[in-house]
Amino acid sequence: MRAVLIPVKDLKRAKQRLAPHLTQQERTALAEAMFEDVCAAVAGTRAADRVYVVSNWEPALDRARTLGWETISEQEQQSESASVDFASHFCAKHGVASLLRLPIDIPLVEASDIDEVLQCVPGIPSAVLVPSRSGAGTNALLRNPPTLFASHFGPNSFREHVEKARRSGVTCRVLRNPRIELDIDDLADVQAFISTIGKATATYRRLERLGFCLTVSR
Repeated sequence: MRAVLIPVKDLKRAKQRLAPHLTQQERTALAEAMFEDVCAAVAGTRAADRVYVVSNWEPALDRARTLGWETISEQEQQSESASVDFASHFCAKHGVASLLRLPIDIPLVEASDIDEVLQCVPGIPSAVLVPSRSGAGTNALLRNPPTLFASHFGPNSFREHVEKARRSGVTCRVLRNPRIELDIDDLADVQAFISTIGKATATYRRLERLGFCLTVSR
């Protein structure tokens, strides 16, 4: 069974690196818009048998339920790595053989991108990774099985995940995908996003309502 896992932190504290440019309320609204874009893409995938959302933020869990997805509730959030690994063990116990973790801040992602990652598993056991635009982060991580090795999200996570796969002795495939690679964390990411054809996204519409598109283009 193949599944997608979406970890969602409490968005009331989202996107701190954009604090010089947006209020917390605006950053929360932006994160919510990105979550909607990712949800729309995941809802359109044909390769996933199940979708899980792990969070202690009730609006995210409610949204998952309206989409017919599985929810994994947390009492507290220590880190994204802890949340993903907690959920990965849960999924493995419920029959998931191949689990793809996706973040909520990749608003350009499309259903076909997700299908590509899910369908390119090079064997069992194995891992598939899509790096961030900078090459330092991990924007998509598929592990087959889900508990193949521990998560290490944060600075230089891509290198850490590749090394963990190597030490596990499994095949590790790296995919490049510009839509998955573009995550929004700071001003440079926003500028890169606005320069794309992402105007049909909820994220672009939110930035436009905030007047942020005009601010960035000056």
